Amino acid sequence: MESRAKLLGHPIHQMLVVFPLGLLATSIVFDVIALLTHHAGLALAAFYMIAAGVIGALAAAVFGLIDFLAIPHGTRARRVGTLHGIGNVIVVVFFAASWFIRRPDPSHPAILAIVLSALGAALSGATAWLGGELVDRLGVGVDDGAHLDAPSSLRHETVHARER
Repeated sequence: MESRAKLLGHPIHQMLVVFPLGLLATSIVFDVIALLTHHAGLALAAFYMIAAGVIGALAAAVFGLIDFLAIPHGTRARRVGTLHGIGNVIVVVFFAASWFIRRPDPSHPAILAIVLSALGAALSGATAWLGGELVDRLGVGVDDGAHLDAPSSLRHETVHARER
């Protein structure tokens, strides 16, 4: 099932998800190092990474929703997509709450803020796996005629399934 929202022939959702995943995961790493070293600058960096990650996640979600709405009802892909989407909403809520709790003193976050981020990071691992299941196993967001010798998406050629 091809993606409904593309840029230069590739699904926008799949292009955008790497940014929030990387930013939010790195914020946890910075939090842990800040806790171990008492380096306030790393905690402050985590605060800004969370803000950027949440904004990036919201942008990716728009295009994910567009693709999700095109998945036929009653399919396994629809059920997996539902879990993926709901799980990611919860991830964003965890990180947004963490960011909000940090606002009074971003350089010295409360333990609750770090726990919420850790929960969000753990859940994002599961939702990322579900996203991989959608693409790699169920073919959501993959060109219908994709194959190992398909022409470049920049050539604007129609991709046809190869005969076997």
